[in-house]
Amino acid sequence: MNQDHSTLLYIHGLNSSATSHKATQLAELMKHLGLSERLRVPELHHHPRQALAQLQGAIEELGRPLLVGSSLGGYYATHLAERHGLKAVLINPAVNPHQLFDGFLGTQKNLYTGESWELTHDHVAALAELEVPAPQDPQRIQVWLQTGDQTLDYRRAQGFYRACALHIEAGGDHSFQGFEQRLPALLGFAGFAPQLLQAIEPSAL
Repeated sequence: MNQDHSTLLYIHGLNSSATSHKATQLAELMKHLGLSERLRVPELHHHPRQALAQLQGAIEELGRPLLVGSSLGGYYATHLAERHGLKAVLINPAVNPHQLFDGFLGTQKNLYTGESWELTHDHVAALAELEVPAPQDPQRIQVWLQTGDQTLDYRRAQGFYRACALHIEAGGDHSFQGFEQRLPALLGFAGFAPQLLQAIEPSAL
């Protein structure tokens, strides 16, 4: 990858936000490095079709970004990575989320924005439309899992992404504890110059 054009697209999860903890940590580091223009963190619409349109627009702006998807964002990132041949880091990703919403239809509330919205059968159908076969490229897809994820069973992702580069940590939680310590590795995978990563001070993480 051309290091002069390395870019990142962060994709948050369901009822999360562009101001979530991981998104903020990544944005702050990119700002510290003077690279804010190389990162996009869109505030995604709750409906999958509209969210995908936003993400497609961000990809067009960035060129060939590394996709960084958390939870439902990991599902979106998987779809987009397979469609466009992009690299992706999936953090505690949702696997086939359209199969997980039994009993959860109805009013939802975004934990960050306070927005209330209705989860409908159309949302679930739209998610099903994005399903892709299990990725098979460990050079292109990394999957970061923590066994203490209280929201999603990490074993679903472990099985689905078994042909990818799996990084499984004991403990942790759905938010992925210690994410900031993995940021140099994330930027390295995206193709940013090694000398840039060596200049990252621990205080910036």
